[in-house]
Amino acid sequence: MRPLKRVLRNETIRRLICWLGAQYIRLVHATGNWTVVGGEIPRRLWNAERPFILCFWHGRLMMMHACWQPGRVIHTLTSQHPDGQLIARTTAHLGIRTVRGSTTRGGSGALRALLRILEGGESVGLTPDGPHGPRMRAGDGIVTLARLSGAPIVPVAYGIDRRRVLSTWDRFVVALPFGRGVFVWGEPIEVARDADAAGLEAARQQVEDAINAVTREADRLGGFAPIEPAPLEDGRAS
Repeated sequence: MRPLKRVLRNETIRRLICWLGAQYIRLVHATGNWTVVGGEIPRRLWNAERPFILCFWHGRLMMMHACWQPGRVIHTLTSQHPDGQLIARTTAHLGIRTVRGSTTRGGSGALRALLRILEGGESVGLTPDGPHGPRMRAGDGIVTLARLSGAPIVPVAYGIDRRRVLSTWDRFVVALPFGRGVFVWGEPIEVARDADAAGLEAARQQVEDAINAVTREADRLGGFAPIEPAPLEDGRAS
């Protein structure tokens, strides 16, 4: 076993890493100058007490807690992979509740849990290209959840002028302190409860296009060329 992996298996060290990660995220948010584009979109749903499915790409996960209205509960779906456990512990320090599992690949338990949350009046957050990609290509799970729950899907992305982009599959964006950041919201997407296979595929493509649109705009406002989705020949998330 490599020394780093051996160290990361230490429970005390894992807890410390998650705590430090959350403090760094708080530092980035506190020292940044953040603006919001389309903030009236989630406010309409919050004011109507209507739960919704927040969606964003896996590579924009870092600052997403800061787009959420303080005092309102949201649950995010995280994988049962060790990396997903680290994410869940880190976001817990930021007030985000988590559901473990997947909406696909046999993840019926996670899907049922998300449905109960939405039916109970609370919102959920999903990364439709997670946990393994392809990058910025939406899988089917999110539209299945929207069809079964009747909850709208709302895309959002963040951009910032001080960042590092990791060479990971998702091109993870690490925001740096003292930057000018922006959250960009898109209009809700409704999926009909009687949607057939063709309707679900059309909705899936609509969701993918909508998240890519707000992500491109967030990058533009942050002063960067957009990060591109994985080529279509690589397939798409499922």
